[in-house]
Amino acid sequence: MARESVTVLLFGPARQATGTGELAWPVSLGGIPAQTLLRELARRFPRLAPTLRVSRFVRNGRYLARLSTRLRPGDEFAVHPPYGGG
Repeated sequence: MARESVTVLLFGPARQATGTGELAWPVSLGGIPAQTLLRELARRFPRLAPTLRVSRFVRNGRYLARLSTRLRPGDEFAVHPPYGGG
């Protein structure tokens, strides 16, 4: 089966937990649900799991309404943890 990738962008604590701001995550041509990708990320990066529970997710510039949304090769998937500021 041919495989491509989803670009995963990580910000703030998510970047710190993984040691990188961007991952090329391999997916099949049919894609995978965002929830499955999140489970796989948490398994590969255990320190990331707590951050994922409180983050918002963006696919191709739009916030996800449902984690059942399929991510397909070429998509950009961003993990946005809560931001503090002043």
